[in-house]
Amino acid sequence: MEGSESEAVFNSLNLNPQLFINETLNTVDDLVDEAFNFYLQQASTLLKTEDTDKSQDLSKGVAYIRNLIQLALDKRLSVWEKYCLHHCFSVPEGFSLPKSNELPCESSLCQDAFNDSDLDVQMDSLRDKLAAVGKESSELSRELQALEKQSSATDHSAGLVSEALQLYDQNSVHDLFQEMVKTASELHMKMHNLKTKRMNDMQHIKVERVNNADRDFCSMNRGKGLYNANLEGIQDCLAELKNM
Repeated sequence: MEGSESEAVFNSLNLNPQLFINETLNTVDDLVDEAFNFYLQQASTLLKTEDTDKSQDLSKGVAYIRNLIQLALDKRLSVWEKYCLHHCFSVPEGFSLPKSNELPCESSLCQDAFNDSDLDVQMDSLRDKLAAVGKESSELSRELQALEKQSSATDHSAGLVSEALQLYDQNSVHDLFQEMVKTASELHMKMHNLKTKRMNDMQHIKVERVNNADRDFCSMNRGKGLYNANLEGIQDCLAELKNM
């Protein structure tokens, strides 16, 4: 715009479009600074990181988020600035200011407006572009809502997983270990009792062999040994072995 016919026209009216744009950009920067300063202050208060080692980490994290937002915002504002300079603050070719003693509709601009057959076409084109921008804005809004819902669902799932892991760490491992210790102790006791019982039976058989050397071994009374065990006793013994 610098050095153009539009600049001369605005200067004659004591107007400066570039100054307006710069002030607008500075206002946006001030709002962003205030917003992230407030965000950092609130985050520090809620997380209780003030005067701690985590305060610097929090500041770095907020600065990183701000840089991401600032980059996207700068790109959009750059496009907005170009649009303003080339469209909003650009006068038609051949434009001339009316003289002080000339009525508004007697100026060359007014005459051109009545005689320009392309004006309606340009207006229709602008309306189409405006409708397209509105449609694109609606689609972006729907995509943003979908992303917000997806992010919320992801955060909820992560919370459930974290809660489940905490419960597992606190209860399941300890209970499982205690159950294993209990089972091992019971198994050891049953094995010890069975071994003792077998040793006693064998010792009893040896003593009977010595004391009854002249008798038929198969007809000897072996007390409580397996030779004289009934069917119910054998079934109890097998059930006990299966439970070990």
